[in-house]
Amino acid sequence: MKIKNDVGLMTLSLRLVVGWTYFSALYRRTILTDKLDPEISGYIGEKFNHFLPHALGIKPIIQYLVENPDLLWWAMVIFTVVEGIVGLMIMLGAFTRLMSVGVFGLAMGILLGSGWIGTTCLDEWQIGVLGIATGFVLFLTGSGKYSVDHYLLQHNYAFTKKKWFPWLASGELPVRALIYPKLVLGGSLFILAITLMTNQVFHGGLWGPLHNKSVKPKLEISAGELTDKGLVFDVFRTEGVDVYGAWIIGMEVEDSAGNEVFGLSNEALAAMDPASIANHYIAKVKPGKHSLVVPLGAKATINLMVPELKNLAGGTYTLKITDISGASWEYQVKK
Repeated sequence: MKIKNDVGLMTLSLRLVVGWTYFSALYRRTILTDKLDPEISGYIGEKFNHFLPHALGIKPIIQYLVENPDLLWWAMVIFTVVEGIVGLMIMLGAFTRLMSVGVFGLAMGILLGSGWIGTTCLDEWQIGVLGIATGFVLFLTGSGKYSVDHYLLQHNYAFTKKKWFPWLASGELPVRALIYPKLVLGGSLFILAITLMTNQVFHGGLWGPLHNKSVKPKLEISAGELTDKGLVFDVFRTEGVDVYGAWIIGMEVEDSAGNEVFGLSNEALAAMDPASIANHYIAKVKPGKHSLVVPLGAKATINLMVPELKNLAGGTYTLKITDISGASWEYQVKK
């Protein structure tokens, strides 16, 4: 006896695994540990802040949220709840096609926001593009035998006869036979285009040089101003590993002849007055145990109001900041 192919049934493993990856976000952040508390280490909003430097297309939204912590908290709660609902419904096979749109949208958000992050591999980029492809496949197939959709269809509930049901749940898509292959081809090529485009933009994956912005720390120094009161400047960490901050172990100011007029050691940076650091976002630049810590995506205005920098002679001075890795960044400021 031939077994009738059930396309929706063939995606069962895909539904269960992908559904769990999204549902587990809710489970991890609420049951296993509290990642929605802004006062606790590991707050998901700080992770969201890490996406900021190189987010594609949605950078203004991320920046607005990390500048407004109350709105950021609500966004993180809503995002977590949506992930949980979408993941659970996909595993159950309930309104599969509607939930597949949710998978597509969540994966697109991950891709655009954090596709550039990945220390050992192209981690977030791969999660994003595979999630988008999965969402599209689940939309095409719907769910099969082991699903809530199948149960509803088998019991012939009145609403399963409505025109909207196969579009939102499962069953044969009401698409003409001549159009269906074009829908599959068009959607697949569109997703391939997104994959290739983001691979190139984030990592140089089509033509070189290959790059990974998650390996080495990078600081951007800007808005430097030297007055009779001291030095004020902005520091913004735009690259490097997202799971720990850059450790700043040296900060010096030199005159045009290369003579040091002021310097801070790692011990002095660790003891820096927090009042001299004005953070812009939820990820905060702050003194650590042995250095000044600058998390990925953190931006702060630093005020060095010290006697050595007051009443300096006019001229060009160089600010140099050194990370524990040996990397250093310079910025020239004139008085």
